[in-house]
Amino acid sequence: MSPRLIALFAVLVTLAAGLGLARAATATATTVPESHLAQLDPDTVDWKAKTADYWASVLSPEQVRVCRDAGTERPFTGAHLHTQDKGVFVCSSCGLPLFDKKTKFDSGTGWPSFYDALPDAISEHTDTAYGMVRTELRCARCDAHLGHVFNDGPPPTGKRYCINSVCLLHAPKGGK
Repeated sequence: MSPRLIALFAVLVTLAAGLGLARAATATATTVPESHLAQLDPDTVDWKAKTADYWASVLSPEQVRVCRDAGTERPFTGAHLHTQDKGVFVCSSCGLPLFDKKTKFDSGTGWPSFYDALPDAISEHTDTAYGMVRTELRCARCDAHLGHVFNDGPPPTGKRYCINSVCLLHAPKGGK
């Protein structure tokens, strides 16, 4: 299935499910200094022990819907779709470095896309929602839903990591 057809299908699924139609009540951070991670050392926190109440207190409603409840943001609306600044993209929930900007490319699907993830950053799970089999991506540290991976990306991997912008924060090289 082509990337554009997959994107169209995702839009239709999102509309049919009634998701993504309302904007978040609060702004979503796009960089680490703007986020709840700015005042702590993310490497010292037990992220998997955090409760739904904790996530609701530190993430925007849109981040909770996508990252914690496995939703999907509307295509072509994410803050990082066209981000080209050098550095890394980290998990917006826990700050784990996920993708180097060097692996980002324009897939034309409406979501930030990468052809490779950083080592040990992503866990993969089978997703059979909506009558199809896909590979869901989750943050290896906090289990936040990130998006999906497809086998239609560019060399050298042939992979397209299709990630929701609200799941990402941009950080200078090193992730801090």
